[in-house]
Amino acid sequence: MKQLAILVGALWLGGAETAAAQPASSQPAARPSGALQPKVAPGLAGYTDEVLFGKVWPSPQLSQRDRSLVVISALIAMNRPAQLTGHLNRALTNGVTPVQASGVLTHLALYSGWPNAVSALEVYDQVYSSRNIDFAALQAVSERLAPLAPSVRPSVPPGVAELAPKYASLTNDVVFGDAWRRSDLTRRDRALVTIVALAAAGDDAMLEPYLRLAPQVGLPREDLAEALTHLAFYAGWPKATTALSEVARVWPAQGGQP
Repeated sequence: MKQLAILVGALWLGGAETAAAQPASSQPAARPSGALQPKVAPGLAGYTDEVLFGKVWPSPQLSQRDRSLVVISALIAMNRPAQLTGHLNRALTNGVTPVQASGVLTHLALYSGWPNAVSALEVYDQVYSSRNIDFAALQAVSERLAPLAPSVRPSVPPGVAELAPKYASLTNDVVFGDAWRRSDLTRRDRALVTIVALAAAGDDAMLEPYLRLAPQVGLPREDLAEALTHLAFYAGWPKATTALSEVARVWPAQGGQP
């Protein structure tokens, strides 16, 4: 129980160190908001305990595992290593494997930039070490997935290809020819991670081709809607609203195709 209290208290919500440092005998039942939020911002603590962790995280519309994928993707994309520690621990508890978690980090180096990915490395190292993760298992070379069909994969606009042929070549050969063929994430999870990262970073102009790809790789509209609803608490309501508006525009009908 003490370990669970520490993991929950260590989330981005603050107060983790204070809560974890108290002796178990004098420690009240752990609150997701920790010790600092109720002291400094009781309104925030109320939303944290009653809404975010009381209603949103337990909602059955999306699995706990997928919600964790949403949050660690957003935190990497927004370069929030301090908050990533608790949520990476939570993700591993919720069923994201170390291979998958490292796959998210590798993928987002391409979509959110090398500095954001590198900033998360120490957090990954500390969390993996604390959980006795076998680093050797992360080195295993796995089979490549089949290439995405040209008809469904996002493409480099003709004008961009003419202007920057090296960029076009890297996009085709590295991003889609290699990264999207890695088997450390399923295609469905890779699409989810990509869309969430783009939304969290405010890169809304890039969303449409990935929204059109989503149903081709098994990511349903309702899962995406719930993922972006969850994202609102971590990237803010404006970014989630903009991304959801884009989903509604590109993929307007339940059960239809974008």
